[in-house]
Amino acid sequence: MARYTGPKRRLSRREGVALFAKDVAFIERKGAVAPGVHVGRSRRKPSEYGIQLREKQKAKRIYGLLERQFSKYYAMAAKKKGNKGSTLIGLLETRLDNTVYRLGFSPSRAGARQLVSHGHIMVNNKKVNIPSFQVRAGYTVAILDKMLDNTGVSESLKAQTTLPEWLERKATVGKVLRMPSREEAETGINEQLIVEYYSR
Repeated sequence: MARYTGPKRRLSRREGVALFAKDVAFIERKGAVAPGVHVGRSRRKPSEYGIQLREKQKAKRIYGLLERQFSKYYAMAAKKKGNKGSTLIGLLETRLDNTVYRLGFSPSRAGARQLVSHGHIMVNNKKVNIPSFQVRAGYTVAILDKMLDNTGVSESLKAQTTLPEWLERKATVGKVLRMPSREEAETGINEQLIVEYYSR
């Protein structure tokens, strides 16, 4: 599956917030000035559509998806019963690469995606190399023992990270206890604006 390979700090500047952990210090120090030439640019108040678009772009970039894949997730959420926005966030949270990140096997979603795509992750004792694989309640997610020598993985496992309540981890094996609630998912995203964007 295709992915964005350009400069990530540019994305954080465009959305006005630190989308990735490495960008926090930069945004705090220099502010979130949008990329590009600023000479002669007017500072108009963004339209309602513009606000909805920016929220959709922000969510898409946080989870590391391109437009086609993100819109498919919305279509899946729209077909299910219940709140579309919460369902969408739930689908994104239960992607395998995000689950690996939430379990603390990797310090970033990009790193977690690489672990999955390189075949270093097992789901229910079977190797899975598809980052978009959807985990369900009761699934076990483990990292191969040979990856314990990897500096990034070992540092992530040693770090004192607080796991969300829908997950538990013992050493290198994690378990999905239940589906995540909206409060346990990614904060800083207004999913209602995303629903409004796709409902135009």
